[in-house]
Amino acid sequence: MAPQPAHIKRNASARSRSSPDESYRDAISTVDKAGKRVWVYPKKPGGKFTRWRQWVGYSLVVLLFAGPFMRIGGEPLLLINLVERRFVFFGQTFWPQDFLIFVLGFLAFIVFVALFTVAFGRLFCGWVCPQTVFMEHVFRRIEYAIEGDWKQQQALNKAPLSSDKVIKKTTKHLVFFAISFLIGNTFLAYIIGSDELLRIIREPAAQHLGGLTTMMVFSGVFYGNFAFFREQACTTVCPYGRLQGVLLDRKSIVIAYDHVRGEARGLFRKGEVRNDAGKGDCIDCKACVHVCPTGIDIRNGTQLECVNCTACMDACDHMMTSVGLPTGLIRYASEAGIADKKPFTFNTRLKAYSGVLVAIIGVLVTLIAMRSDVDSTLLRTPGMLYQERPDGRISNLYAIKLVNKTQREMPVRLDLLDLEGEVQMVGKPIDLKPGELAQGELFIILRKEQLDGMKTKVVVGVYSGDKLVDKVKTSFVGPTGGPRP
Repeated sequence: MAPQPAHIKRNASARSRSSPDESYRDAISTVDKAGKRVWVYPKKPGGKFTRWRQWVGYSLVVLLFAGPFMRIGGEPLLLINLVERRFVFFGQTFWPQDFLIFVLGFLAFIVFVALFTVAFGRLFCGWVCPQTVFMEHVFRRIEYAIEGDWKQQQALNKAPLSSDKVIKKTTKHLVFFAISFLIGNTFLAYIIGSDELLRIIREPAAQHLGGLTTMMVFSGVFYGNFAFFREQACTTVCPYGRLQGVLLDRKSIVIAYDHVRGEARGLFRKGEVRNDAGKGDCIDCKACVHVCPTGIDIRNGTQLECVNCTACMDACDHMMTSVGLPTGLIRYASEAGIADKKPFTFNTRLKAYSGVLVAIIGVLVTLIAMRSDVDSTLLRTPGMLYQERPDGRISNLYAIKLVNKTQREMPVRLDLLDLEGEVQMVGKPIDLKPGELAQGELFIILRKEQLDGMKTKVVVGVYSGDKLVDKVKTSFVGPTGGPRP
């Protein structure tokens, strides 16, 4: 058998879940005792789960790159414009005035993550997480194509400097940076918009030094991450990996080694009856370890570093098939299911959690659907007292901000709802552009007999045509007096 990489040797001491030696939990597998990085050379995976993940991953990559250029009702699919404080999700524009929706959405997301992790473990990490998708389905595949599989990569890194090594390393890193530059530009498009990005690209770089600098920073971060940092992002930086330590329980669905069926481990011998020899189904081939992108031995049980990438499942199933043993020694299962020897079922617990998740999403969607087309803020001008007009009426000056949350142009007019009075705009009428904010000033004019002391509550209706799209409350200041008759 070929010599084992350092990260595999470190895991070899923990032979089974029943072993008292659990020293592998004292440190992550990619750092040695001296604190130095242990480079992981995962074997190229293959199998049905890998193919399924590739289809999902490549679909997400296409969606990511196409997202800034996709339009719903004239608005981008996703835009997070922190500078203008404008956010677009699936064609719906949100402003800071939608604070309640942001808060509820964030809380819903936290609850969703917690419940999802409790029920389904780190399924998100293995199938959907951008770090895993780009690392395993894009950058690692390029590395395999240029430098070869894990053994060839090890040999190339150990080989003395040569033209072949220089060409391969240079080509790989140039391709890595080119893709990182493309990713960086795409992420920038999600912040400033695709139209603004294309304008920056078309115009001379000297006119957009800030944008160019931002592009290079993004590109450098992505290049450093995928070329060098790699699995460390999952094992040492990502907080989600820490969360699983407190959220997972014995009933959570994770990628698990069936220690009941697999132990005791022993090499495969043709014609041997393994049960009679006191051996389990694990043939100790370490195929699961060879393909692990984070350098762990899944047979030691659920670990912080495991991102549920399914590579070990495919590798184990291939070996089991090769030696004529049943597949599924490493599979999606819960610790309780393995100990009780029960197959995976969508049990009541998972149904309940899934129902809660659907309910949370439903509440958030309902809040978004029920929000008003226009958000209004009406404030009396600071430092201004009431004005008494020649006809005896009293007026107050106000500043109004209107946000158009729709994708259509919306001329608006303002009327009092609860009192008979007049709303008089200062300047031209407000014409709301799609997804934009407009400001203006106005006078509210009331008769003295309508006033209720120094402050009178008034409600202003915002109309688009004959439709009431919003209403806003404010106070009206007048002269001291008794209540209106």
